[in-house]
Amino acid sequence: MTLIVESAISLLLLLIQLPATAILFSRLLKGPRRHPPIEPQQPTPELLGSVSVVIPTLNEALRISPLLAGLSQQSYEVREIMVVDSKSSDGTPDLVKASQQKDPRFRLMTDDPLPSGWVGRPWALHNGFLYSSDASQWFLGLDADIQPHPGLVAGLVKTAEAQGYDLVSLSPQFILKYPGECWLQPALLMTLLYRFDPAGINTDQPERVMANGQCFLCRRSVLAAVGGYSSARSSFCDDVTLARNIAIQGYKVGFLDGAKVLKVRMYEGAMETWKEWGRSLDLKDATSRSQLWGDLWLLTSVQGLPLLIVPTYLLISLPLSHLPIPSLLLLGLNLFLVLIRFAMLIAIAPSYDRTSAKGAWLFWLSPLADPLAVLRIFLSAFRTPREWRGRKYSDG
Repeated sequence: MTLIVESAISLLLLLIQLPATAILFSRLLKGPRRHPPIEPQQPTPELLGSVSVVIPTLNEALRISPLLAGLSQQSYEVREIMVVDSKSSDGTPDLVKASQQKDPRFRLMTDDPLPSGWVGRPWALHNGFLYSSDASQWFLGLDADIQPHPGLVAGLVKTAEAQGYDLVSLSPQFILKYPGECWLQPALLMTLLYRFDPAGINTDQPERVMANGQCFLCRRSVLAAVGGYSSARSSFCDDVTLARNIAIQGYKVGFLDGAKVLKVRMYEGAMETWKEWGRSLDLKDATSRSQLWGDLWLLTSVQGLPLLIVPTYLLISLPLSHLPIPSLLLLGLNLFLVLIRFAMLIAIAPSYDRTSAKGAWLFWLSPLADPLAVLRIFLSAFRTPREWRGRKYSDG
């Protein structure tokens, strides 16, 4: 009877995992066709004053300085750098004013009050768009936590124009500092890599488009045509929501590897990473309910279960020669998925700066956090945040 029950459970798990594995494998096979990582470039005369940069801020004094310094190193392709502040109380405006004394391209404005129905970040970006120069051909939204390399903006614009993109955003190189985040953050990132095509692959389905608002370049004419950020006003993942809305309108949207042109220090430690990043990774505001459930099934099948199934079978089912055929097939499938997971870890290693991290070796054990990362997506998938970046929002 025990063997019959074990075989039945194994068959059920195989039915759950095999289709998800096929989907994952079809996405990974696209990897060799990726657009290469963006390279820093020098501007050419036709780019003169072509880009307006907009940065939303709310109490960013502890991390905005590298961004301000990095933007000052960008060349004449940047017409203006608008910092849209939401009444910071930590000295953020003073840092911007100090940069303005050295570089007149900096402008500081406030966006209060926040209208009903708007989330703070898209509201700030929308204001920046409305007040930016009509003479700029491109709008570049940047988050306060990124650290741009010289040549970022020129390289990004030249790539967008050469490839015919109307909107393109970049995946950064993540800076890790503490042991907990070295272990947890890569597992959370993997939830995105498993659900979507690799960075550098043009996705044909608008509802599967991926984007990153940390570095978000859009043709000004396209942003004007869709009403700025208004279609993403209530979204806590406004970057993906807006990118998908733009893709639905028939514009070309790209998501590329930017590890060579920008770094980012998102959150301090594992707890802040779990709380702040974890509650937006589900992308529920840009996703239909059926698609959300499909993504949860996929993540459970190919990321959450393998690290639970393999040790369970190896610890309690020895010798393997006594296992029924369905159980052997299930064990083989999950060993294959674990192998893929560690191969993916090697592939994403260049996307992390671990040079100053304590416990950097824990990065290589991050697959052990996969069940926890999948649980985090489940916990946030059906909850609307009530607080974000110091602002409180109603349940509605």
